[in-house]
Amino acid sequence: MKLQCFVALCLGVGVMAGKYTREMNEAKPSDSDGQTVEFRIAKLNQVWEKAKRMQLSPVRLAELHSDLKIQEKDEMQWKKLKAEGFDENGEKEAQLRRNFNVILAKYGMDGKRDTRPLESNSLKDHDTKEGDAFDDPRLDKLWNKAKSSGKFSNEELLSLKREFQHHKDKIHEYNILMDTISRTEEIHKNVISPLEGDAKEHVLHQKHTELKQKMKDLNQGFERLRKLSHEGFTEDSEFREPRVIELWEAAKRANLSKDELDSLKEELHHFETKVEKHTHYQEQLELSHQKLQHVEALGDKEHIKRNQEKYNTLSEKTRDMGYKMKKHLQDLSNKISRQGLQHNEL
Repeated sequence: MKLQCFVALCLGVGVMAGKYTREMNEAKPSDSDGQTVEFRIAKLNQVWEKAKRMQLSPVRLAELHSDLKIQEKDEMQWKKLKAEGFDENGEKEAQLRRNFNVILAKYGMDGKRDTRPLESNSLKDHDTKEGDAFDDPRLDKLWNKAKSSGKFSNEELLSLKREFQHHKDKIHEYNILMDTISRTEEIHKNVISPLEGDAKEHVLHQKHTELKQKMKDLNQGFERLRKLSHEGFTEDSEFREPRVIELWEAAKRANLSKDELDSLKEELHHFETKVEKHTHYQEQLELSHQKLQHVEALGDKEHIKRNQEKYNTLSEKTRDMGYKMKKHLQDLSNKISRQGLQHNEL
């Protein structure tokens, strides 16, 4: 019953309603008892507290924290827009609700079993042992062919595997979004909605447009993996990190000018450095957690205290870097979309 109540609360964005004020947006988060909390929005704190009680890996917990910070930022911005009379058809509100439900499903907090392998955010990502699987026959076939082709060095295989893992994660997120939209539509099918007539149709159309675009991105991503697996990396490959490569490929498809592409390329190189630094901190956090567990088993209180402090510092740093990295990723994606749209309209 408690789980049902929790999921029911999370399915709505009701707590986002209310008058926006600068004081509320800038105030240090605290609950009704004056206790400091992680987030300004009650439902996000509820998710965070529940997550801390779950058996999530340190890296996965840090990733959740970053996702919730992005959600918080977007919802606070929505409150301001709503107070100023924007989003009359509820499109942005519906988008925020979907994003939140995707977060719940992604971390196994929507009442359904999360089938994502727990080790997908651990150091095992960098292992290239036999028997690797990506839960997709097409990906497995390509990966096995690439490994046995002899075209890749060990370092290139690691880079290629990161791209395969990234594509697998995108498939997982697409399936979550599709399931979330289907369940939301089923739940609200017979419920009177504040969105009526053309406005409701517009939001429904926007949902399916989003799915269609994500499927297009998946197809383009798979085609890139297919080409890489057959031809190998070229000497003029601009980037190494999958998320950065994805942005660069999107930019090249956006019909941007040479000057715009050169400027974006430089910005993407800075972003790639940020992604690599975040990955390094994730690895250090995982190692710190393993060492803390070992020290705790020995029972030396002084060693436990020192390692706990180091772990807490690394955890906080990893969360902060994760948020900044995801915020930068969001900004770059929006920038490329806007520039591409402007060129297509000319």
